[in-house]
Amino acid sequence: MTSRIVYLTGADRTDGDEVAGIERACLEVIAGLSERREPVMTTHVINRMRKQFAPPSLVLALRRLEQKRLITCDDTGMIGLTDEGHVAGMRILRRRRLLERFLFDTLKVPWHEVYREAKHLEPLLSAVMEARIEALTADATTCPYGNPVPGRSDVSPDECVLVTAPINAWFVVTRIDEEAGEDSCALQFLWTRGLRPGVPLVRRPDACDGLVVQRADRRIVLSRRMAHFLWGRSKRSEG
Repeated sequence: MTSRIVYLTGADRTDGDEVAGIERACLEVIAGLSERREPVMTTHVINRMRKQFAPPSLVLALRRLEQKRLITCDDTGMIGLTDEGHVAGMRILRRRRLLERFLFDTLKVPWHEVYREAKHLEPLLSAVMEARIEALTADATTCPYGNPVPGRSDVSPDECVLVTAPINAWFVVTRIDEEAGEDSCALQFLWTRGLRPGVPLVRRPDACDGLVVQRADRRIVLSRRMAHFLWGRSKRSEG
């Protein structure tokens, strides 16, 4: 089993090995979805990845991951990571998130492009490059989107998504959901409106055209889809 995990998560994967590429991508998505602390369903994975791969190919890839004992899947379609699958998935996330940090902090790649670039580059990292990036990002505990680097930090148990925050409550953004990374337009929208980790907001009563937040003296209207991308800590406002 160890050799399988190295093959799926390391840089020794041969170029053009589409089967391994699909399995690896599925494992990465499952690991990311598991950070939401809610059941991961087969339909979630397929819907998330259908722009990259055909649904029948994804179903087969999930079946192969199950055969390799990296995931479990019950009769309802709920997916779980085995111990070995968890190690493999978290290693992929760790490599990519540290690479995101390197691209943003050192190479100054624009925030809304970092996820996409890291996604392309991470499977190609050699052991030498991985070690160098580990060293250059030694102090990083999160990626530029606030998501935890496995082995250095964890998702906070008191986080919630913005759509569940009470009206007139303070909401401090802690991280941007992984799904937003696949939409550079969504990331650019968040960046230009200052909706980034560490930013305090106040949720205001919803408008007819979306969910309303206030950042400093600026009123911002978000679609519910966009609001689902924002994780943070909420507390009742005094004002």
